Amino acid sequence: MTTLTPPTAGRSGDRSGGSGQDGPTSGAGTPGGRPRAVARALVSRVGLLGGLLLLLLGAGLASAAVGQFPIPPSEVLGSVLHRLGLDLGPLPTHPQAENSLWNVRFPRVVMTAVVGAALATAGALMQGVFGNPLAEPSVVGVSAGAAVAAAAVIVFSLDFLGPWTIAACAFAGGLVTTLLVYVMARDNGRTEVVTLVLTGIAINAVANAGLAFLLFLADTSSREEIVFWTLGSFNGSRWAEVQVALPIAAVGVGLSLLLARQLDLLALGDRAARHVGVDVERLRLVCIGLVALLTAVGVAFCGVIAFVGLVVPHLIRLVAGPGHRLLVPASALAGAALLVLADLWARTAITSADLPIGMLTSLIGGPFFFWLLRRARRTAGGWA
Repeated sequence: MTTLTPPTAGRSGDRSGGSGQDGPTSGAGTPGGRPRAVARALVSRVGLLGGLLLLLLGAGLASAAVGQFPIPPSEVLGSVLHRLGLDLGPLPTHPQAENSLWNVRFPRVVMTAVVGAALATAGALMQGVFGNPLAEPSVVGVSAGAAVAAAAVIVFSLDFLGPWTIAACAFAGGLVTTLLVYVMARDNGRTEVVTLVLTGIAINAVANAGLAFLLFLADTSSREEIVFWTLGSFNGSRWAEVQVALPIAAVGVGLSLLLARQLDLLALGDRAARHVGVDVERLRLVCIGLVALLTAVGVAFCGVIAFVGLVVPHLIRLVAGPGHRLLVPASALAGAALLVLADLWARTAITSADLPIGMLTSLIGGPFFFWLLRRARRTAGGWA
């Protein structure tokens, strides 16, 4: 007859001589262990965010230095410091360098970083709300809706807001499409995740059909503009556009950080989250609204850019873990750096040509995401 012995967690007379978890110098369970664990976690968090920030600054410096005529990075940095009132580096020697930096290159670099941060943050929110690393902002139809609205402006030559007409209509189209998806998926005061996804797929299909019809109606020049816009580009970015996109993206990222704790609780499941006081339906509504806002502001000024909101948050989750307090800011920094580097490649891959950045992100993101899928299946038998 087998007898059950009581747990021996509190005993010190084991074969290891008191080493391991019961020893006086073991981890968080001993006096001083928890502070050390907190310190290690803080150092890890600061290290990751600091490294991503340095990567973003380096990518921005390299992107600003490369162009029709190269400007040494030291002169680019000297120009920035000079504008800040610090004469700590050499100023550009080329007669057109200052004008090119501050009127052409810097607006494009900043806009690229803003859109990258917005799309990656939107992806982190979507994956948190849906509880699935395959979720991305386009699921709720925001990109397709924005593309249809922009194409309609181009085809019918609408100009009621001057140069802002396409951007404003694309922004509104993305928000309206997301609202339509949410309203159609809502039933009896609740929104099921599966219903929302299927509704989004249906709305995306209708929007793509509408975009195809607008392409059929367009003349040659309009058709080329629509195709190029739907593939994404930062060519021609201006400070005026940055002044609109930056505050919206900053507010969206900031609100996402405020929702981090509730998203962590939601990962326990709807029932558990409700048990600890989370209003799950309200949280989903707010998050979907933020996703629409962040994605629409990116699409409105640069067109449709794929895979940033899908790959970046998933990659950061593999490195930093599922906690949204670190996942959200790390995704924002990584998305900004990735898109700045992708835009640098788009401008330099072919001489005297500016490739669509959406094409390049898909070219990178597709194989990379497939590699992530294979890696996750080999190591864990499925998605982590």
